[in-house]
Amino acid sequence: MRLFTAVTLGTTIEARVAAELKRLRQLANHARFVRVEGIHLTLVFLGEVEASRLPAIREALASVGPRHAPFTLSVGGGGTFGTPTHPRVLWADVHGETDALKTLQADTAEQLQPLGFESEYRDYAPHLTLARSHTSSGDPALLQCVKALSGTDLGQGRVDRLVLFESRGPEYHRVVEVPLTRTA
Repeated sequence: MRLFTAVTLGTTIEARVAAELKRLRQLANHARFVRVEGIHLTLVFLGEVEASRLPAIREALASVGPRHAPFTLSVGGGGTFGTPTHPRVLWADVHGETDALKTLQADTAEQLQPLGFESEYRDYAPHLTLARSHTSSGDPALLQCVKALSGTDLGQGRVDRLVLFESRGPEYHRVVEVPLTRTA
């Protein structure tokens, strides 16, 4: 099983991202754009995991939810990763209660670390991946997408659960959902 932990952003953001992706595809027709139903913010990538390890992972994640209250994030604007002239990844910026998101990510990573899962983030920088270049050399057309994203508001979403996803090719399946239940 190929697993990762993440949070989702809700239907408002999904709908606005879907509309925006239609517009962006016209600007970078060679890029691989994400599937709207797969939109998420990755917290910890676990990689290939044997199914027999799932109970321990479930138990570790169950301890996270009661320590965190739901919070709100917003998405808009964007940027790229890669070289300035040939970026490899297009992303939308995440705003709002990002400190709560960073704390959730750190706690999730801490709970999974004793099971042998190391976080790939030293300094977690939340972003919503929208597209990737088809080639490792990057895609200059993604720069036009960044200009198109400038000043965009893709909405707000309430984060109220931590999700363990299984990646099966381009599709993501929910394996475990842990509600964030701490009250203020």
